[in-house]
Amino acid sequence: MRNYKRILLKLSGESLQGHENFGLSPAVLQSYAEQIRAAAESGVQIGIVIGGGNIFRGLSGAKKGFDRVKGDQMGMLATIINSLALQSALEDNGVRCKVLTSVRMEPIGEYYSKARALEYLEAGHVVIIGGGTSNPYFTTDSASALRAIEIEADVLLKGTRVDGVYTADPEKDPAAVKFDEISFEEILDRRLRIMDLTAFTLCRENRMPIIVFDMDTPGNLGRVLAGEAIGTYVKP
Repeated sequence: MRNYKRILLKLSGESLQGHENFGLSPAVLQSYAEQIRAAAESGVQIGIVIGGGNIFRGLSGAKKGFDRVKGDQMGMLATIINSLALQSALEDNGVRCKVLTSVRMEPIGEYYSKARALEYLEAGHVVIIGGGTSNPYFTTDSASALRAIEIEADVLLKGTRVDGVYTADPEKDPAAVKFDEISFEEILDRRLRIMDLTAFTLCRENRMPIIVFDMDTPGNLGRVLAGEAIGTYVKP
């Protein structure tokens, strides 16, 4: 069993749309809020980074004629919309929560700094960090790796629609085999893709362990924190 004092939870923006083709699913937001509330009540300090793919993805926009920098900036705004939606759901569930943004957007959110984030975490708030890294050409995977390292998290939890790391894409290859545990080196050797290379390298060089798990199954976050063999543990 691994005991975590502080975690960085990366949530997929696309997962927030649930069964819809676009936007936000109230049912998914409620499920996430309930799981995060239970984790916070257990005493774990929680930082969160959310993607924006349910609203706008900069790289996809660039392929459709958008300027890449402006497209990525639109994606940053999408992550902040998602951050505010999750904050609202958490507060509706009685969770104290703060949104910090990597670009200045007062009064929508406070400007992010490590010191401010740690201050809120130590005070018992869930801290959602929106806006990605604030720079174009960087994904929210990279933002989650960076923030996990900055806030000195014990682990980066990557909540996705897939229940771990497989030898191949399980949605395309029914013969794909799931790993319960795998090293950074083996992921590189097998050329597996669990996040973009920049994010992966940041975690590898800073010895930040990663757990990839299915956040869409209610209760899975608590099971991961309780030490159950949920998802895949990527060891440094």
